[in-house]
Amino acid sequence: MEAVIDRRAIPLAARESRWIAPDGQPIRRMDLPCSGSARGSLLFLPGRGDFYEKWLEAICHWHARGWSVTALDWRGQAFSGRMTEDGVTGHISDYHVWIDDLGAFWTQWTDVRDAPHVIIGHSMGGQILLGALAKGVVQPDAAVFTGPMFGVKPDLLPRWLSHLFARIIVALRGATTPAWRGTERPDAVPVDRFDLLTHDRDRYADETWWREHRPELALGPPSWGWIERSFAAMAETRRRGALEAVRMPILILATNADRLVSWRAIRKVAARLHNARLVVYGKEARHEILREADTVRNAALAEIDAFLDQVAPAGT
Repeated sequence: MEAVIDRRAIPLAARESRWIAPDGQPIRRMDLPCSGSARGSLLFLPGRGDFYEKWLEAICHWHARGWSVTALDWRGQAFSGRMTEDGVTGHISDYHVWIDDLGAFWTQWTDVRDAPHVIIGHSMGGQILLGALAKGVVQPDAAVFTGPMFGVKPDLLPRWLSHLFARIIVALRGATTPAWRGTERPDAVPVDRFDLLTHDRDRYADETWWREHRPELALGPPSWGWIERSFAAMAETRRRGALEAVRMPILILATNADRLVSWRAIRKVAARLHNARLVVYGKEARHEILREADTVRNAALAEIDAFLDQVAPAGT
């Protein structure tokens, strides 16, 4: 049986610090090394408006299985600064900024961390990771995606038309203008946020607890610039040959009931990746699969464990 993990406490063995990006921007990280020889090193990348405190349960699970784990904030959220004057709106000038951050960190991290090196990217972190893989700026031994943002909801319109609409709004209202108020999606009211992310109310409540105890973690809605640049990033990775060039083993965990990211887009991307396996959940899973009720969460972790065991078998 897996040991009980305190989801509301940073592990005693963990070290929180700042990594300085090439342009001088401080980026927060957390390292949870193994006391002895690790079976390898795992880098976890969270989603939009996210922070690694939410994912401590999964991080500790991988650590208990022998991985030396590092989690990284994205520039502009959590404790890694803000990109807008109001300090609330989530914004980025271009996804290449995040890809370049990841590439620079990856180069330094892999130089000092035990191989094999694997990456797990959630939601927006998955889209950034996909762009980095397509550009070749990171070359892990294996990659895992959970609820990846390869497309966004609602997805009724053609992506090019949604992108055009976002470009027009940016031109009229400015890139840093908040796209909506308060919640994760424009057509959902705040009370519905729980219904977008997980079926597990206790795990959902962990996020509120962390925001209350570390208020600087809180981030509001995305900017119109973020939306427009998200469409641009997705279009770039969908170009002919970009995905086909990615050759390392890949595992994708997704739910076809996701109301935040596009299941259709995930399915199309998975079909074009050379060495990818797609595991699909239904209505029993919402967007944050690794923070779901135990039945789904444990099954998802087992899928990841089995996949990573092929890369770095336990005990080797």
